[in-house]
Amino acid sequence: MNNVLFLLCPTDCLESTINKVYKSENYFYTSLGNSFNIDSETLLHVKELIMKHSIKEINFVLSSDNKIILDALEGQFFSEIKGMKKIYKEIEKQKRASEMLWKTENNSLSILSYYLNNRIKEFQFKLGKLSIQLIIKGKIYNEYNKSLTNIYPDLLCLEEHFLN
Repeated sequence: MNNVLFLLCPTDCLESTINKVYKSENYFYTSLGNSFNIDSETLLHVKELIMKHSIKEINFVLSSDNKIILDALEGQFFSEIKGMKKIYKEIEKQKRASEMLWKTENNSLSILSYYLNNRIKEFQFKLGKLSIQLIIKGKIYNEYNKSLTNIYPDLLCLEEHFLN
């Protein structure tokens, strides 16, 4: 049986849903909007958790109606919470870029995918090499159809590019 670490937002309350879907030994680390600070102390604790429990897979998970992400896209009432300004700026920038590219009203899946892809890339970089093979994925929980779906694996078209 694989041991899996889930990084998720406490406002989503997905622990019981994940435990129903994943019949593995599940571990959880929470931070608002899945924005945890990957400082050296946090990284040390995560590495210890991975090694101690032989974790083979890590999933970054957000709900499609995550309160923090939706607030960053709309009202920004939580922007004064410590550490949220940077995340809100990143999400707002991504929202503008996706609106320019697709001219649609609801780009939340692509924005969430881009956001989680960035979290995954940053995490992989800071985690570095470990003695065990890790699979790191991103998932979005859709409340309406009660399902966890994989994020778009790499959204290069949403990253800023400047052409000469």
